[in-house]
Amino acid sequence: MRPLFASSGLLLVWLMSFASLAQTPAPVNGSANPPEVSAALPQAQWVGKARLKVWGFDIYDATLWSAPGFSAARYASHPLALELVYLRDFAAADIAERSIKEMRRSGNFTTAQAATWMEAMRKVFPDVKKGDRILGQHRPGVGTVIWFNGKLSGEIADPEFSRLFFGIWLSPGTSEPAMRAALLAGAAP
Repeated sequence: MRPLFASSGLLLVWLMSFASLAQTPAPVNGSANPPEVSAALPQAQWVGKARLKVWGFDIYDATLWSAPGFSAARYASHPLALELVYLRDFAAADIAERSIKEMRRSGNFTTAQAATWMEAMRKVFPDVKKGDRILGQHRPGVGTVIWFNGKLSGEIADPEFSRLFFGIWLSPGTSEPAMRAALLAGAAP
């Protein structure tokens, strides 16, 4: 019987193809926050950064900022900003559909809520090209504000949507626990 991997080199290539995340070091002291982060959260502090990879394909780089006093365990109760810099092209409808699927990991919601949120996301999420930036601001008890390439794109004024949406990345139930750990690396437990 032939071994599954004929050499350690093939094993390494196989393992690397399944890596879902590459961490990126913290920004150098003094580096500026994006203008929309500074406007939305004047006291924002960099918390963490990570790259999402799926089956070896780079999807996006994610960066998290929060106000002082941010606690990873209580992420949903703190104002925060999460930026995604896309490394591939995606249609807005696909982003919205995937968001709904991932939000189900953080909590339950009705079919009617899902339909309402899908429609709202389709209005505020544009189609993205490689290099485009979407930044979401979580406003606890209020909702989510979305910027696209530094320009205000819209708001989803639903606190439950906002909690579950940011839970895609920050909830203990996320599908990407290594990404969550990297994004929360600079946060209090």
